[in-house]
Amino acid sequence: MLIVKKFGGTSVGNRDRIFNVAERCIEDYKKGNDVVVVLSAMGKYTDVLIDMAKEINPNPPKREMDMLLTTGEQQSVALMSMAMASLGVPAVALNAFQVAMHTTSAYSTARIKRIDTDRIQTELEQKKIVIITGFQGINKYDDYTTLGRGGSDTTAVAIAAALHADLCEIYTDVDGVYTADPRKVPTARKLDQVTYDEMLELATLGAGVLHNRSVELAKKYGVRMVVRSSLNTSQGTIVREGSKMEKMIVSGVAADTDAARVAVIGLTDEPGVAFKLFNALAKQNINIDMILQSIGRHGKKDISFTCSDEDADLAKQIIEERMEFEDIDIDKHVSKVSIVGAGMQSNAGVAAKMFEALFDANINIRMISTSEIRVTVLINEKNTERAMNAIHDKFNLGSAE
Repeated sequence: MLIVKKFGGTSVGNRDRIFNVAERCIEDYKKGNDVVVVLSAMGKYTDVLIDMAKEINPNPPKREMDMLLTTGEQQSVALMSMAMASLGVPAVALNAFQVAMHTTSAYSTARIKRIDTDRIQTELEQKKIVIITGFQGINKYDDYTTLGRGGSDTTAVAIAAALHADLCEIYTDVDGVYTADPRKVPTARKLDQVTYDEMLELATLGAGVLHNRSVELAKKYGVRMVVRSSLNTSQGTIVREGSKMEKMIVSGVAADTDAARVAVIGLTDEPGVAFKLFNALAKQNINIDMILQSIGRHGKKDISFTCSDEDADLAKQIIEERMEFEDIDIDKHVSKVSIVGAGMQSNAGVAAKMFEALFDANINIRMISTSEIRVTVLINEKNTERAMNAIHDKFNLGSAE
């Protein structure tokens, strides 16, 4: 078997944890498997580097930030290779250049274009464990790029796809995918399996267990994934296509507090206004989620939408420069709470049950957005955990039945 294993920053945060990871990888290696390991920077080292950069320049160039941040993963892989060597197992550490990992040119938000697998295959044929830097690549200018926060998950899945690996294991500080964040919902239960589509929605909506782009890649290339804990040997959660999934209408509840609601009031009610508004925002790479447009009255209409907290002020500036309107209001004290489940496609009344749970908890809904397997509501941020628990209890997600 060829196994790709990805370990996050907390899993390699100190000497003892580095040796713990080394021993787990060696265990599979000694069973005769080919093993490729993808690592994040140690502990919170990426945050340390960001703070260092901002002490020098509060608004550093993105190219230079990528040059700096990629050093974190290079430390991890080098130290891991040293640990394995000390345990008598041949290993080699490779960075994005040595692989090579080709990406687009967008610094800090690059996307993987292709991976040259010759070097990896050569090292595996020499019976070495191959340890690769996560989160980074190289662009057409031979500059380092980074894939965005959580990008090591995407690196691991992309390598697994390129190598046609039998399994891609994502190790984190939790032992799988839960019906809700167990730190916020005490009755949350670990799922044995979850579909790609459900996992993609959960990851996008704030579940935080996997990088959403890694799930997109896994679904596209049929990579078999398992989310496991690096701190214990529990079985974890399998992420795969939808056959033989747990028969649950709703698989999980997720919350995202990194949200802001922007309301543009008194826009002209005529064709092309919505296009002009959202096209202007798209050109500045502002990602829009929920959208609500009022019924036009007296030649005017209102449009509300959500974006990330950090994009809200830029969105306001763009709208003020490009649009004609009567007023604009930004609320950063909001959160998105969502339910996700493949079973929602064939069951009526799921949204109504969610709304009933919020009504019973006396929580007001500000906006609503839906897809075939998701319902998302926008609420006041202070009610986030109470809403998650109310919805989780209403759907009895803590029960295995």
